[in-house]
Amino acid sequence: MMTVRIATPADLPALVNLLKRVIPLMNQAGNFQWDNHYPNETVFSLDIAKGQLWVAEIDNQLAGVAALTEDQEPEYAQVGFDLNERAIVTHRLAVDPAFQGQGVALALLAQAEQLALERSIRFLRIDTNSENQITQKLFPKAGYRYAGEITLGFRPGLRFLAYEKQLQPDTVLLQKRE
Repeated sequence: MMTVRIATPADLPALVNLLKRVIPLMNQAGNFQWDNHYPNETVFSLDIAKGQLWVAEIDNQLAGVAALTEDQEPEYAQVGFDLNERAIVTHRLAVDPAFQGQGVALALLAQAEQLALERSIRFLRIDTNSENQITQKLFPKAGYRYAGEITLGFRPGLRFLAYEKQLQPDTVLLQKRE
């Protein structure tokens, strides 16, 4: 049974362990989006303090994580995203290797969509390293459309692919009335 909930400071040790398992696998696959410096415990602590870090649990074990924010990278303008439009942006999405293939990432992306509906936001945005083949298949499966390639100032030398999902206005309005 999977649950998705807001992260707490008590989750930090499990989150650090998740990074220790995920980052080497990413690097082995040629994806250097994350390293020993980013993300880290401090980044996750800040996300928790802001109330924007979500975890997925399976059988009371931390299976995945995502920061669900309204923080858009200025570089998103490179693919024509209107940065004045509010959006829920998924950052730091990761699934523990022991739980891959069990719908954890899709559950976290569904939580992003739920937040958008609750806040009457029509856009969901996300980016991934150009070498991350898994997320390049995942995002379209979750209804995101490829918007183009960007660079990110805080990760020099890497290329990223930006995606967006637009919720139908009637869905957002309907949710707002309920």
